[in-house]
This record gives sequence, C-alpha cells and structure tokens, in this order.
Amino acid sequence: MSEDIFDELSNSVLTFESDEVKKATQKALEKGIDPIDIIEKGFTKALKIVGDEYEKGEFFLMELIAASDCVKKVLDEILNPLILEKNDSRKSLGVVVIGTVEGDIHEIGKNIIASFLFAAGFDVHNVGADVSVETFIEKAREVNADVVGASALLSTTIPEQEELVEAFKAAGLRDRVKLIFGGSPVTEQWVKEIGGDGFAGTPLEAVKLVKRLLNINE
Repeated sequence: MSEDIFDELSNSVLTFESDEVKKATQKALEKGIDPIDIIEKGFTKALKIVGDEYEKGEFFLMELIAASDCVKKVLDEILNPLILEKNDSRKSLGVVVIGTVEGDIHEIGKNIIASFLFAAGFDVHNVGADVSVETFIEKAREVNADVVGASALLSTTIPEQEELVEAFKAAGLRDRVKLIFGGSPVTEQWVKEIGGDGFAGTPLEAVKLVKRLLNINE
C-alpha cells in the first residue's frame, strides 16, 4: 500500500501542477507517512526522472523548473514546518549554507538536500540559485557557517566551484569552513582536484558527509 502512495507522490510531481503535488502530499500525511519518507521515496524518485529526461533532451528547461517549483512549494508550505515542529526542541548539529553556483539556475537536487540536512538536525540557510562566490562568503560570515555546499548542474558552471574554494582561501575562511560540492557533472575526483572537502551524489550521502566532516557520530 505504501508503495502505491509513493508512486502517487512521484506521479504528482510529473504533472508539474503544484495543486496535484499538495493533494498527494496531504493524502500521504493523512495515511501516516513520515514527511522524510515523502521526500525521499516520493519526490526524489520523480525529480531523478525529470533530471534524466532533461539530460536526454526529452524534457526542456520549463519542465525542470516547474518540477522544482512544485516540490519547493510543498517543502516550504507543508513538509518543512512539520519537520521543524517534530524537532522543535532539538539542538542544532551545525550550520550549513547551501546554494547553486553563479550562472546555474537549477535547484532541484540542492533543495532536496537542504531539506534532508534540516531534517537531520542542521541549521540550514538556502541561498538559492545563481549565487555569486561573494554571496556565499557573506552568508557564511553572517551565520558563522560550519559547512558551505555548492551545487552545479551544468558542466559549464563547475569552474565556479573551484573559484569558490579560492575565494574562501582569499577571505581567510578556508580553515574553519568545510566546502562540499555536488551536481550531475561533479565527481569525487573533481572535488579533490579543486581542494574541496567532500562530494555527495544523493541527499543521504550529503547528510552522512556533513556529519563525518563535523565529527558527529551517527
């Protein structure tokens, strides 16, 4: 029965209609499905399909943005408040700033990862997409970030990740801020080459990575 609900959640995202996504989300919640499972087993599956179809040229940028917007709206309006309410007495495990690099407007994976980190107990500051290195640095200073995560979904924008590492060095923040990276064209080898602290390909990997970098026991 649960698998049917997760399929319904996934299919609702593929309609690109936020009302359909909200309706499927409310139905899942009424059946007692945990908000984290809604994200991980429902939305993530759909967003992977959208991303794969976009890479193959079957979907266009319009569909990519529409799917991201539908999920983000449900996360912001319904699921994140429920997660926060469930964990309102928690102690923050650390402060994370997350965004998509300058020149890149893709937010799907980054928003999902932000929600997973939030659910895991981190104080997450999502600075959006098309974010300059200066904005990453300003936000990291403002919130005293422990970790900064920068996503790039286009091969033409991954050099921005290297620029981010150099900018944090120049700003004198590199020693105290961990820098992690992700996105379709990003590899573990690339992150090592640019001097980053870690690579994550999935939301769960991102949570484990941040916990490991901050020496937080599972």
